[in-house]
Amino acid sequence: MHTPHDQTDYGTPQRHADVDVTLEIDGCAVTVPAGTSVMRAAIGAGINVPKLCATDSLEPFGSCRLCLVEIEGRRGYPASCTTPVEAGMKVRTQSGRLQTLRRNVMELYISDHPLDCLTCPANGDCELQDMAGVTGLREVRYGYAGQNHLQEQKDESNPYFTYDPSKCIVCNRCVRACEETQGTFALTIAGRGFDSRVAASESQPFMDSECVSCGACVAACPTATLQEKSVVMLGQAEHAVVTTCAYCGVGCSLRAEMKGNEVVRMVPQRDGEANAGHACVKGRFAWGYATHRDRITKPMIRAKITDPWREVSWDEAIRYAASEFRRIQEKYGRDSIGGITSSRCTNEETYLVQKLVRAAFGNNNVDTCARVCHSPTGYDLRVGGQGGRDHGDRGEPDGRPSGVRLAAEAAPARGAKLIVVDPRRIDIVDGPHVRAAHHLQLRPGTNVALVNALAHVIVTEGLLDEAFIAARCEARAFGQWRAFVAQPENAPEATGEVTGVAADAVRAAARLYATGGNAAIYYGLGVTEHAQGSTTVMGIANLAMATGNIGREGVGVNPLRGQNNVQGSCDMGSFPHELPGYRHVGDAATRALFEQAWQVALQAEPGLRIPNMFDAALDGSFRGLYCQGRTSCRHLPERDGEVRARAAAGRDVPGEGRHVHERGAAHLAGAAGDAAAGGVRGLGGDDPAGAGAGLRDGVHASVADHGRDRAAHAELRGVSYAKLDALGSIQWPCNAQAPGGTPTMHVDEFVRGLGHFVITKFVASPEKVTRRYPLILTTGRILSQYNVGAQTRRTENSRWHDEDRLEIHPHDAQERGIRTGDWVGIESRAGQTVLRAKVTQRMQPGVVYTTFHFPESGANVITTESSDWATNCPEYKVTAVQVMPVEQPSQWQREYTRFNAQQLELLERREAAPETAGK
Repeated sequence: MHTPHDQTDYGTPQRHADVDVTLEIDGCAVTVPAGTSVMRAAIGAGINVPKLCATDSLEPFGSCRLCLVEIEGRRGYPASCTTPVEAGMKVRTQSGRLQTLRRNVMELYISDHPLDCLTCPANGDCELQDMAGVTGLREVRYGYAGQNHLQEQKDESNPYFTYDPSKCIVCNRCVRACEETQGTFALTIAGRGFDSRVAASESQPFMDSECVSCGACVAACPTATLQEKSVVMLGQAEHAVVTTCAYCGVGCSLRAEMKGNEVVRMVPQRDGEANAGHACVKGRFAWGYATHRDRITKPMIRAKITDPWREVSWDEAIRYAASEFRRIQEKYGRDSIGGITSSRCTNEETYLVQKLVRAAFGNNNVDTCARVCHSPTGYDLRVGGQGGRDHGDRGEPDGRPSGVRLAAEAAPARGAKLIVVDPRRIDIVDGPHVRAAHHLQLRPGTNVALVNALAHVIVTEGLLDEAFIAARCEARAFGQWRAFVAQPENAPEATGEVTGVAADAVRAAARLYATGGNAAIYYGLGVTEHAQGSTTVMGIANLAMATGNIGREGVGVNPLRGQNNVQGSCDMGSFPHELPGYRHVGDAATRALFEQAWQVALQAEPGLRIPNMFDAALDGSFRGLYCQGRTSCRHLPERDGEVRARAAAGRDVPGEGRHVHERGAAHLAGAAGDAAAGGVRGLGGDDPAGAGAGLRDGVHASVADHGRDRAAHAELRGVSYAKLDALGSIQWPCNAQAPGGTPTMHVDEFVRGLGHFVITKFVASPEKVTRRYPLILTTGRILSQYNVGAQTRRTENSRWHDEDRLEIHPHDAQERGIRTGDWVGIESRAGQTVLRAKVTQRMQPGVVYTTFHFPESGANVITTESSDWATNCPEYKVTAVQVMPVEQPSQWQREYTRFNAQQLELLERREAAPETAGK
């Protein structure tokens, strides 16, 4: 029986069938679904079968010949991994003849394998070693005088793992993992017969190959052929803790294999609901930031930005922060301070910070990073009735590989079709092993026009799911929407002048989406970070409802969240207008519920959003900020203005950073510290009791409050730590109506009852191209780095991407005399910065692109103040710019370099606290 966190390897994947089959294995009756392999049936019944090439994350291969069995009435010795069960089949897994055959096979393997088991890094975790014991191998008759591979050279090029071909048994597990699990197809078997060996790309070093360092091959390898360098250095782990990846919102489940408090390696959890035993290079390998020397593990305070930091005890730091907040409020009023919660922290920690603001500060000036990424998603899916996502894989093409990227790359093999809507020609558009059926390469800022064009085709060509609409949606709103999208101005021929996408391509894509069977929409920040981000989300919801692609597996609207707990931070009441559970602060009954639980009167008016906080700081009315695990001056647009605002505010208190405190974030702060709570506890620094409970004397809160207050949070009433441990994973919402969670949303009805169609009129972005600013800049991420790089820049991931570059089309580059590697100045109406150029066909003429992972690049210096009309989500994706060759950094970059050096010097000059600090 499979249980949560079950580490048993059943040899072959689980099969699902309507019919069960009963067979006999070693005299025991075993019943399994039809299509199950004999191997899996045996192991599931507690009968072990030797194996080397088989693992339950990969399809059966049948090459190692160790899993041979005897089947009554059948000649020979079939491989149990490739033999499906049959009713009445009688199988024997052990006999003298089988033992001899298996031992002979093992002898051949060992005859061309180093006998350095005692010093091998896989010692204690080597399947080849285990099988030698199982088969009773005691001698190798063939010796080493003949031809062998024992002198093959290691490939140490990858920073995270080694490849030792001398230990390769050519089981093909790594090659198959690269194909089936990751979908990159970077590995192959080079040579034939005795010369066969695993090769990366065209027999290149791993670092120079197509390998994306996801680690699937390393996890699949049964020997030390592919081995983590951390294991080579530290040896085998002695215990493991199941945790969640500290990066994006996919929610990959990982096993932190440890020695004491030291992490030896991170391994994808085999039964992880979100990642199904896989991860990307960030979650798998880029966890070194947790013990990086830059991590601040002791509280510090200072009075002015020009002062060195002073290390203090936790008691002094908390008293200082609380007294400063009180002083500010006494002088400037109750609304002069606020807080920003973190989407990198646990629900409990985030809950406490919003409670600190509302109950202790006495206002609703609290917000979270979702404001600058997916606030349009939360706003608009609730407007349309779809207050959540449907069941589907998670991830983001070109930024997050687990989840939707894997689904996208595997889709052609399953007969599915891909429609990619992106201004750039990203990898899944036309790669070596995956090709989109349609690439709608629109101009940035025209999402709404394109969505309306798709809807126009669906409506005017009679492709609507009339039955679904009649049963599940408001008739009046649908009628109005249908009349709107049917207007000629929304036809693909008309919108093509705006979007740049040919009408034929739009019509073909719309027909495929509406008539191709189950269809799911996945979207990321390329939808939300626009002036019409909210409108686009509404349009996407309209498409899904119009075609009936809601409420079952394999369909739906699936927003790809950017932070590992951004959903939780929103659930916990981190928006200025909503209490936990998305209930408006203006509702008297809701306030009364929380006032009774918290024993304090609550403010009835919504507070300030993040952009409003910094606007208020500039005019002098907002003076203090409690910032929990967030480097906001690296995230927000037109960063010069925000830095000025934080300096003007005078007090900024970074709270308990969940993983690593960005040294640069401490530049403008008055108090800083990392409580080292939860999953990072023990990885460096003290673990002060109560440090995560907020500001002592400011609010009497504890983690226990969150448990008690769950009564006020309907969506979480059914959740408990015991249930999480028992089930392994629970999909929100979990309540009395769904005690086991809700894997698929909106099965029978929407949250609001009937789905609501919304008219989505296209309004062009206020950011216009002109002769002075003739290009459009759009921004995004790259696989190896994450957000502003506070974590990944402190790992070996910078080997792949060590600076932000500006991607530009060859035509635009030629017009300006720009070549790859040249320094170019990017100037917008907001500011100027300088980056190296990368000339590439991935871009379309008139559009340039960069990432924002490195602080010195200043990508957000040039983005403007334009934002979404409903949520203030910044329009990072549309900025009119000019690009020209330059020979020196921008004025902002020179100033940043000076300021950064000054602040790092002040940090290094910090005064150490007494030895008893924090004890």
